[in-house]
Amino acid sequence: MVQFQKIVVLTGAGLSAESGLSTFRDADGVWAKYDYREVATPEGFIHNPAKVLEFYNMRRRENRGVQPNAAHRALARLDGEYPGDVLIVTQNVDRLHEAAGTRNLIHMHGEMGQMLCNNCGQRAPWGEEELTVEMVCRACAVPGGLRPDVVWFGEMPYHMERIDNALAEADLFISAGTSGTVYPAAGFVAEARNRGAHTVELNLEPSDGVSYFHEKIHGKATEVVPAYVEKLLASAADARP
Repeated sequence: MVQFQKIVVLTGAGLSAESGLSTFRDADGVWAKYDYREVATPEGFIHNPAKVLEFYNMRRRENRGVQPNAAHRALARLDGEYPGDVLIVTQNVDRLHEAAGTRNLIHMHGEMGQMLCNNCGQRAPWGEEELTVEMVCRACAVPGGLRPDVVWFGEMPYHMERIDNALAEADLFISAGTSGTVYPAAGFVAEARNRGAHTVELNLEPSDGVSYFHEKIHGKATEVVPAYVEKLLASAADARP
Protein backbone atom coordinates (compact mmCIF):
# COMPACT_ATOMS: atom_id res chain seq x y z
CA MET A 1 0.00 0.00 0.00
CA VAL A 2 1.26 3.50 -0.83
CA GLN A 3 2.10 5.74 2.09
CA PHE A 4 -0.49 8.38 1.12
CA GLN A 5 -3.90 7.56 -0.30
CA LYS A 6 -5.31 11.07 -0.85
CA ILE A 7 -3.09 14.00 -1.80
CA VAL A 8 -4.18 17.63 -2.09
CA VAL A 9 -1.74 20.09 -3.68
CA LEU A 10 -2.31 23.85 -3.37
CA THR A 11 -0.43 25.98 -5.90
CA GLY A 12 0.11 29.73 -6.14
CA ALA A 13 1.76 32.42 -8.20
CA GLY A 14 5.26 31.25 -7.29
CA LEU A 15 4.70 28.14 -9.37
CA SER A 16 4.12 30.16 -12.55
CA ALA A 17 6.77 32.80 -11.84
CA GLU A 18 9.50 30.72 -13.49
CA SER A 19 7.38 30.59 -16.63
CA GLY A 20 7.63 34.37 -16.77
CA LEU A 21 4.35 35.39 -15.11
CA SER A 22 4.42 38.09 -12.45
CA THR A 23 3.63 37.26 -8.84
CA PHE A 24 1.30 39.54 -6.92
CA ARG A 25 2.82 40.31 -3.53
CA ASP A 26 6.54 40.48 -4.17
CA ALA A 27 8.30 43.85 -4.20
CA ASP A 28 8.03 43.98 -7.99
CA GLY A 29 4.73 42.08 -8.20
CA VAL A 30 1.42 43.11 -9.74
CA TRP A 31 0.07 44.83 -6.63
CA ALA A 32 3.21 46.96 -6.34
CA LYS A 33 2.30 48.49 -9.70
CA TYR A 34 -1.50 48.61 -9.52
CA ASP A 35 -4.02 49.40 -6.79
CA TYR A 36 -5.99 46.19 -6.40
CA ARG A 37 -9.00 48.20 -5.17
CA GLU A 38 -9.25 49.83 -8.58
CA VAL A 39 -8.77 46.78 -10.81
CA ALA A 40 -9.65 43.67 -8.78
CA THR A 41 -12.76 44.41 -6.74
CA PRO A 42 -16.48 44.53 -7.57
CA GLU A 43 -16.46 48.19 -6.48
CA GLY A 44 -13.63 48.98 -8.85
CA PHE A 45 -15.58 47.44 -11.73
CA ILE A 46 -18.66 49.47 -10.88
CA HIS A 47 -16.63 52.69 -10.64
CA ASN A 48 -14.52 52.26 -13.79
CA PRO A 49 -15.26 49.10 -15.79
CA ALA A 50 -13.11 50.23 -18.73
CA LYS A 51 -10.04 50.47 -16.49
CA VAL A 52 -10.65 47.00 -15.04
CA LEU A 53 -11.16 45.43 -18.45
CA GLU A 54 -8.02 47.05 -19.86
CA PHE A 55 -6.03 45.73 -16.89
CA TYR A 56 -7.11 42.16 -17.67
CA ASN A 57 -6.71 42.64 -21.42
CA MET A 58 -3.14 43.72 -20.70
CA ARG A 59 -2.51 40.71 -18.47
CA ARG A 60 -3.82 38.38 -21.16
CA ARG A 61 -1.51 39.97 -23.73
CA GLU A 62 1.43 39.43 -21.36
CA ASN A 63 0.44 35.78 -20.81
CA ARG A 64 0.35 34.83 -24.49
CA GLY A 65 3.02 32.31 -25.41
CA VAL A 66 3.87 31.47 -21.79
CA GLN A 67 4.57 27.76 -21.34
CA PRO A 68 4.35 25.43 -18.33
CA ASN A 69 7.60 24.82 -16.50
CA ALA A 70 9.11 21.78 -14.82
CA ALA A 71 7.01 22.28 -11.68
CA HIS A 72 3.74 22.23 -13.65
CA ARG A 73 4.88 19.17 -15.58
CA ALA A 74 5.91 17.37 -12.38
CA LEU A 75 2.49 17.91 -10.81
CA ALA A 76 0.81 16.73 -14.00
CA ARG A 77 2.94 13.61 -13.78
CA LEU A 78 1.90 13.11 -10.14
CA ASP A 79 -1.74 13.50 -11.16
CA GLY A 80 -1.35 10.95 -13.95
CA GLU A 81 0.95 8.36 -12.38
CA TYR A 82 0.38 8.29 -8.63
CA PRO A 83 -1.70 5.24 -7.60
CA GLY A 84 -3.67 7.19 -4.98
CA ASP A 85 -6.01 10.15 -5.39
CA VAL A 86 -4.41 13.48 -6.34
CA LEU A 87 -6.24 16.81 -6.48
CA ILE A 88 -4.51 20.00 -7.60
CA VAL A 89 -6.12 23.20 -6.25
CA THR A 90 -4.68 26.32 -7.82
CA GLN A 91 -5.03 29.97 -6.90
CA ASN A 92 -3.65 30.84 -10.34
CA VAL A 93 -5.95 32.01 -13.11
CA ASP A 94 -3.60 30.95 -15.91
CA ARG A 95 -3.99 27.63 -17.72
CA LEU A 96 -0.45 26.31 -17.27
CA HIS A 97 -1.57 23.31 -15.22
CA GLU A 98 -3.89 22.25 -18.04
CA ALA A 99 -1.19 22.88 -20.63
CA ALA A 100 1.12 20.58 -18.69
CA GLY A 101 -1.50 17.82 -18.68
CA THR A 102 -3.11 18.02 -15.24
CA ARG A 103 -6.64 16.64 -15.28
CA ASN A 104 -7.90 16.61 -11.67
CA LEU A 105 -7.77 20.38 -11.14
CA ILE A 106 -9.75 23.08 -9.36
CA HIS A 107 -9.37 26.78 -10.22
CA MET A 108 -10.48 28.29 -6.91
CA HIS A 109 -9.90 31.86 -8.13
CA GLY A 110 -11.41 31.36 -11.57
CA GLU A 111 -9.80 31.36 -15.01
CA MET A 112 -8.46 34.14 -17.21
CA GLY A 113 -9.72 32.24 -20.25
CA GLN A 114 -13.35 32.56 -19.17
CA MET A 115 -15.64 35.58 -19.08
CA LEU A 116 -18.60 36.08 -16.74
CA CYS A 117 -21.68 38.25 -17.14
CA ASN A 118 -22.29 40.31 -14.01
CA ASN A 119 -25.92 40.72 -15.03
CA CYS A 120 -27.09 37.14 -15.60
CA GLY A 121 -24.21 34.96 -14.36
CA GLN A 122 -23.57 33.32 -17.72
CA ARG A 123 -20.03 31.98 -18.24
CA ALA A 124 -18.40 31.53 -21.61
CA PRO A 125 -14.92 31.08 -23.12
CA TRP A 126 -13.20 34.43 -23.54
CA GLY A 127 -11.52 33.65 -26.84
CA GLU A 128 -8.98 35.97 -28.44
CA GLU A 129 -10.91 39.23 -28.48
CA GLU A 130 -10.38 41.90 -25.85
CA LEU A 131 -13.24 42.75 -23.50
CA THR A 132 -14.78 46.21 -23.73
CA VAL A 133 -17.66 47.88 -21.92
CA GLU A 134 -19.63 47.96 -25.17
CA MET A 135 -19.67 44.17 -25.57
CA VAL A 136 -23.05 42.50 -25.14
CA CYS A 137 -23.68 39.25 -23.28
CA ARG A 138 -24.95 36.58 -25.68
CA ALA A 139 -27.24 35.15 -23.02
CA CYS A 140 -29.05 38.25 -21.69
CA ALA A 141 -28.14 40.79 -24.40
CA VAL A 142 -27.29 43.42 -21.78
CA PRO A 143 -24.14 45.48 -22.45
CA GLY A 144 -21.61 46.53 -19.86
CA GLY A 145 -21.64 43.49 -17.61
CA LEU A 146 -18.99 41.23 -19.14
CA ARG A 147 -15.91 40.74 -16.94
CA PRO A 148 -13.15 38.17 -16.52
CA ASP A 149 -14.33 35.05 -14.69
CA VAL A 150 -11.84 35.55 -11.87
CA VAL A 151 -12.46 35.91 -8.16
CA TRP A 152 -11.90 39.46 -6.99
CA PHE A 153 -11.11 40.72 -3.50
CA GLY A 154 -14.27 40.50 -1.43
CA GLU A 155 -15.73 37.61 -3.46
CA MET A 156 -16.03 33.98 -2.43
CA PRO A 157 -13.59 31.56 -4.11
CA TYR A 158 -15.09 28.84 -6.26
CA HIS A 159 -15.67 25.17 -5.35
CA MET A 160 -15.08 25.65 -1.62
CA GLU A 161 -17.32 22.74 -0.60
CA ARG A 162 -15.40 20.33 -2.81
CA ILE A 163 -12.08 21.71 -1.52
CA ASP A 164 -13.19 21.41 2.12
CA ASN A 165 -14.22 17.81 1.57
CA ALA A 166 -10.87 17.00 -0.06
CA LEU A 167 -8.93 18.61 2.80
CA ALA A 168 -10.95 16.61 5.32
CA GLU A 169 -9.96 13.35 3.61
CA ALA A 170 -6.36 14.18 2.66
CA ASP A 171 -3.49 12.37 4.32
CA LEU A 172 -0.91 14.52 2.49
CA PHE A 173 -1.22 18.25 1.89
CA ILE A 174 1.37 20.04 -0.25
CA SER A 175 1.60 23.81 -0.66
CA ALA A 176 3.70 24.83 -3.66
CA GLY A 177 4.63 28.37 -4.67
CA THR A 178 2.25 30.26 -2.41
CA SER A 179 2.95 32.99 0.15
CA GLY A 180 0.37 31.83 2.67
CA THR A 181 -1.13 35.31 3.04
CA VAL A 182 -4.42 35.08 1.10
CA TYR A 183 -7.40 33.50 2.83
CA PRO A 184 -9.15 31.13 2.70
CA ALA A 185 -6.30 29.30 0.92
CA ALA A 186 -3.81 30.34 3.60
CA GLY A 187 -5.87 28.38 6.12
CA PHE A 188 -5.84 25.11 4.18
CA VAL A 189 -2.64 23.84 5.81
CA ALA A 190 -4.01 24.26 9.34
CA GLU A 191 -7.27 22.59 8.33
CA ALA A 192 -5.48 19.65 6.72
CA ARG A 193 -3.03 19.25 9.59
CA ASN A 194 -5.80 19.36 12.19
CA ARG A 195 -7.50 16.53 10.29
CA GLY A 196 -4.35 14.42 10.51
CA ALA A 197 -2.65 15.09 7.16
CA HIS A 198 1.11 15.24 6.73
CA THR A 199 1.89 18.77 5.51
CA VAL A 200 4.68 19.87 3.15
CA GLU A 201 5.75 23.33 2.00
CA LEU A 202 7.58 23.65 -1.32
CA ASN A 203 8.33 27.33 -1.73
CA LEU A 204 11.06 29.75 -2.69
CA GLU A 205 11.17 31.00 0.91
CA PRO A 206 9.23 30.33 4.14
CA SER A 207 5.59 31.35 3.89
CA ASP A 208 3.58 33.12 6.56
CA GLY A 209 2.19 29.76 7.68
CA VAL A 210 5.48 27.85 7.68
CA SER A 211 5.02 26.67 11.30
CA TYR A 212 2.06 24.51 10.24
CA PHE A 213 4.16 22.34 7.93
CA HIS A 214 5.81 19.09 8.99
CA GLU A 215 8.28 19.39 6.09
CA LYS A 216 9.65 22.67 4.73
CA ILE A 217 11.64 22.50 1.51
CA HIS A 218 12.69 25.87 0.10
CA GLY A 219 14.12 26.62 -3.30
CA LYS A 220 13.11 27.26 -6.90
CA ALA A 221 9.80 25.65 -7.81
CA THR A 222 11.32 24.07 -10.91
CA GLU A 223 13.76 22.22 -8.63
CA VAL A 224 11.97 21.41 -5.37
CA VAL A 225 8.59 20.41 -6.85
CA PRO A 226 9.95 17.84 -9.37
CA ALA A 227 12.27 16.43 -6.71
CA TYR A 228 9.43 15.91 -4.24
CA VAL A 229 7.15 14.41 -6.89
CA GLU A 230 9.93 12.01 -7.85
CA LYS A 231 10.23 11.02 -4.19
CA LEU A 232 6.49 10.30 -3.95
CA LEU A 233 6.42 8.28 -7.17
CA ALA A 234 9.49 6.28 -6.14
CA SER A 235 7.93 5.52 -2.75
CA ALA A 236 4.73 4.38 -4.47
CA ALA A 237 6.72 2.14 -6.83
CA ASP A 238 8.56 0.57 -3.90
CA ALA A 239 5.24 -0.16 -2.18
CA ARG A 240 3.90 -2.18 -5.10
CA PRO A 241 3.78 -5.94 -4.49
